[in-house]
Amino acid sequence: MNIKETALAFFDACETGKGWGDCAQYCSANAGFTAQADSLIEVTTLANYADWMAANFGPLPDASYVMLSFGVDEERGNVCAAATFAATHTGDGGPVPATGKSTASHYCYVIDFEGGTINHVTKIWNDGYAFRELGWA
Repeated sequence: MNIKETALAFFDACETGKGWGDCAQYCSANAGFTAQADSLIEVTTLANYADWMAANFGPLPDASYVMLSFGVDEERGNVCAAATFAATHTGDGGPVPATGKSTASHYCYVIDFEGGTINHVTKIWNDGYAFRELGWA
């Protein structure tokens, strides 16, 4: 699998709530994660992030994504993927009881590779905006 195929497979597994159990096959065991988003400030490993995404499918059972752009940068050994995450808070869980409110939240991943394996993901996302749309903030 080349980095494009690996990144696409990882992205889909992560964004459909498969958790680290499915995502791990594409990543180094200690892959890092960063985001300048308050809700993710303490999430520093890709394993924790993948499981955080999976947990969101409790309060957001209809969650889905639409890929907006996807590019491979062979020189830097990374992939940039931009998408829109859409969901409605109808399920159990979350910071407040189900609100019935929806979000369509834009975000971007910079997926870094080392030796054909994902080594780090940076998420660029405005969590405050998404949480306000959902009625969580």
